[in-house]
Amino acid sequence: MERTLVLLKPDAVQRGLVGTILSRFEAKGLKLIGMKMQTFPEDLLRKHYDVHKERPFFAGLVEYMGSGPVVALAIEGKDAIAVVRRMVGKTNCREADPGTIRGDFGMSFSNNLVHASDGTDTAAFELGLWFSDAGEVSEWSPNNEPWIYNVAEELA
Repeated sequence: MERTLVLLKPDAVQRGLVGTILSRFEAKGLKLIGMKMQTFPEDLLRKHYDVHKERPFFAGLVEYMGSGPVVALAIEGKDAIAVVRRMVGKTNCREADPGTIRGDFGMSFSNNLVHASDGTDTAAFELGLWFSDAGEVSEWSPNNEPWIYNVAEELA
């Protein structure tokens, strides 16, 4: 099983899309193992977006992400990183395919509703930032797992 970080950005929260977006991940069969909502401190946001610190949009991105509450999700599932990225859609919402979160609910390049980790190393780093206390992530097994996966073939 793979784990990934998803952030529901301030525009998703302000627009009342948290439940709608979260339900898509759950309906897909991905497992929610951690969730918290708050207006996160600037130092955390700077660490998270550090790879962009030399880019002209960095300051505005950090300001936008600190402008209101964000919902941080830790999600688990087989190939979760790639599955979530496909569900999220292209960064520019106007170019995102219908059926994706950004394609269905967004119109902006900058206010694009969600962040999703783009690889295993990134996911591990980001989950460590946003869920630094081991107690913030729940280890559990859903009783419907045999109906989501062919356990003998896919999870063996």
